[in-house]
Amino acid sequence: MNIVLMGLPGAGKGTQAALIVERLHIPHISTGDMFRKAVKEETALGLKAKEYMDQGLLVPDEVTIGIVKDRLSQPDCKEGFLLDGFPRTVPQAEALDRTLHELDKELEHVIHIEVPVDVLIKRLTGRRICKSCGATYHLVYNPPKAEGVCDRCGGELYQRADDSEDTVSKRLEVNLAQTEPLLHYYREKGILKSLNGEQDIEEVFKMIEDILRGRSR
Repeated sequence: MNIVLMGLPGAGKGTQAALIVERLHIPHISTGDMFRKAVKEETALGLKAKEYMDQGLLVPDEVTIGIVKDRLSQPDCKEGFLLDGFPRTVPQAEALDRTLHELDKELEHVIHIEVPVDVLIKRLTGRRICKSCGATYHLVYNPPKAEGVCDRCGGELYQRADDSEDTVSKRLEVNLAQTEPLLHYYREKGILKSLNGEQDIEEVFKMIEDILRGRSR
């Protein structure tokens, strides 16, 4: 089964991806993993990507889609794959369609985990990290026993700069603007299924299972 998983930061994509690949026994393929593997193996495309990454530049679509094609050609993708973090734009989605056609594959499901922005801000800004031991907490979902104090070592808890509300809001705004055209693209193709990601992890996964079995609610 060939799947693309979509969702804004904080929507629970990583958690659901792990459950999906465990159930279906297909590889979880993220853009970062593909780039790291290509760079480590020093493939021609991997070295090309590294040139851009080393300069802090975005890797061009033609290089990215080449790396994606190489990854999807691997034997472990024979029975399917779960793409996470790719495509990010409509041109990338169109390139993915062409690539899958060349590989005699077809994208069967695009699953979008939908969570309101205000909920995502609460999720993403609630993280606190211990300065001493690095333990991670969340003010709502996994709070420390004493406010601002690490349960494990008694160290001081702090909020990372990129977890501040202003930074998180801007990041979500950029992601939202980028995601909307992509959702429209897959909606027009009739393979997009959006689901409510505010529910419990187990309930969200049940909804995903229903979609994959053709019994979406």
